[in-house]
Amino acid sequence: MVTSSTPLHVRHVNLAKGFRGGERQTVLLIRALAAHGVSQSLVCRHDSPLPAALAGVDVAILAADHQLAGHFRGGHADLVHAHEAKAVHWAYLHHRLRGVPYILTRRVPQPVKDKPFNRLTYRSAASAVAISCVIEQHLDALGWCPVTRIPSALSHLPSDPQQVEALRQRFAGRRVVGHIGALVDRHKGQRLLIDAARRLRESHPELLFVCLGQGEDDAVLRQESADLDNLVWEGFRSNVGDYLEAMDLFAFPSRNEGLGSTLLDVMDHDVPIVATDVDGIPDIVVHERSGLLVPANDAEALTQGIVALLDDPERCRRLVTGARQRLAAFTPAAMAERYLALYRSLLAHR
Repeated sequence: MVTSSTPLHVRHVNLAKGFRGGERQTVLLIRALAAHGVSQSLVCRHDSPLPAALAGVDVAILAADHQLAGHFRGGHADLVHAHEAKAVHWAYLHHRLRGVPYILTRRVPQPVKDKPFNRLTYRSAASAVAISCVIEQHLDALGWCPVTRIPSALSHLPSDPQQVEALRQRFAGRRVVGHIGALVDRHKGQRLLIDAARRLRESHPELLFVCLGQGEDDAVLRQESADLDNLVWEGFRSNVGDYLEAMDLFAFPSRNEGLGSTLLDVMDHDVPIVATDVDGIPDIVVHERSGLLVPANDAEALTQGIVALLDDPERCRRLVTGARQRLAAFTPAAMAERYLALYRSLLAHR
């Protein structure tokens, strides 16, 4: 039995190839748990960007390029934490091979498919963690394992005053409507931004839509907006905090979203938000309290929301203040404390 005074070793598993929201949250959690003195290891692909993102953190890295690898390296772990779908399969197999209990974090809003192997891996888990209300409701409805809701955390993205000033000079005379997200329209809805930019090009020539991110729709989105001089695609940028400081408004027209943790970083930089009222986004953006919510898949509503906020500075200030007040519940420290309490509670009952 592990108690609050007993050393604890958590083995995180993330077998994703790239680095998106789930990987960022994995890093934030590992870093925050390290501050609590928790012993940790991480199972990831040999070419994963996660080890570089964890430079300076005391965490053992175990390479595994697929679910069958890495089960007999790294010594004993008290608990395995699976951070994405392939990691769940790894954790289940590890549980069968070595008897180590595991939890899984579910980050996407789509319901889990009712397939035999999914039922097996979820029912074998000590607990599932949902990052938003909508995911929690889906998992509760299945009834396959205990469910706890622990939201994702903000990143405290840094900014460089010189870089911020350079961006402001570059965008001088324009009001910047920003967007950050993987360029996957079926998920993030960037075509709605293109539509909004086209609708506002003549009536609001001072507006400039600035989009950060890369993804499978990069080329087609650029092609479809090639005629617009009020929209720029910046591609991937590591200095996201600098861009946030240069934005007047943030538009987030996602068609589906587990939570939308990027919004927490936007709020942390005091940028007013207009976002879609879909899936987990309302867990963060409370309509007319911490941002403006508009219907999903509705370019006209998005356009009207952008104009409404930019034309009402006092409303923007009120929403920014409300957003700032909500952030205490979404810090890495708060997330780590809730996960640590869950780890210890599960192990204490074994």
